Amino acid sequence: MDVSGSAVLVTGAASGLGAATAMRFAAAGADVYGIDLQPSVNKAEKLPGVTLLPADVTSEIEVKAAIDTISDTGTPLRVAVNCAGVGWAARILGKEGPHDLGLFQKIININLVGTFNVMRLAAAQISTESTVDADGQRGVIINTASVAAFEGQIGQIAYAASKGGVHAMTISAARDLARVGIRVCTIAPGTIKTPMLAGVTPEFQKTLASAIPFPPRLGEPEEYAQLAEFIVEHNYLNGETIRMDGAIRMAPR
Repeated sequence: MDVSGSAVLVTGAASGLGAATAMRFAAAGADVYGIDLQPSVNKAEKLPGVTLLPADVTSEIEVKAAIDTISDTGTPLRVAVNCAGVGWAARILGKEGPHDLGLFQKIININLVGTFNVMRLAAAQISTESTVDADGQRGVIINTASVAAFEGQIGQIAYAASKGGVHAMTISAARDLARVGIRVCTIAPGTIKTPMLAGVTPEFQKTLASAIPFPPRLGEPEEYAQLAEFIVEHNYLNGETIRMDGAIRMAPR
């Protein structure tokens, strides 16, 4: 599917995977709208061709307002890419006691419920647009899981549960939305050079990279963006979670 002349919605667009993806689709000729939390939007660098809108992915009101803003432009919404997420760590039972329940719920709410919230509201808008080909295709939704969905490490119980949920939604969402011509795929990145690693020393980044079979380096956000664009362009990809991880299989720690 060609995105030129269409609108693309990207969550978590103020930095990292979201920013790279937003710029990639803008370069392909799409009108890109990125949503992120207000503080992140305020401090974000200007992204060429991208309009940033403040919205919390867990809020029905705020996400719907952002989508209504897109709809009001008259440009058809064809693609939504969910990149927003958090990765806080804690063990089920740590030195200070059991895993904080509120923290677990917050990670699930942002990573899983937030993804579902954007997916359902974006799908509602995409379903109103005209078809683009003989198959009746209207658009594509791409969600972001993680290799932690399959090999959660020590301290990743909440993160792994949230990303496992995103993976599990993929085939069901693809089947649900087939009748309105919307494809759904998920990308499961490995160790990517994003703001989540901002506090990690260069030495530790080298240690992380040494565990990756090939290429033996951290992934780049631009490589995620490249894969997202490929999924949109490949009309027969649907209901699939694609690992982008240099063949790594995560060890316990």
